[in-house]
Amino acid sequence: MSQSSRIFDDLGKLINDAAAVADGVRREAETAVKGQMERVVNDLDLVKREDFDALRELVLIQGEEIEALRRELDAFKRRKKTS
Repeated sequence: MSQSSRIFDDLGKLINDAAAVADGVRREAETAVKGQMERVVNDLDLVKREDFDALRELVLIQGEEIEALRRELDAFKRRKKTS
């Protein structure tokens, strides 16, 4: 094996090692940031999407029921006035 070939092999190994280290650092940073963001979100006491959707549906249904009751009350008041 020639000297230049060995230099290129060593340089290739060095670049691969540096890339592996950089990838490890990236993963470690992502893990740290993700953990910190989860703590922040938990501290904000946010509502879960499923809970929000369930409550929204309940409010919509109750709004419809209230509107129906208002119509019934108005009809009752009109009948009462004509009696």
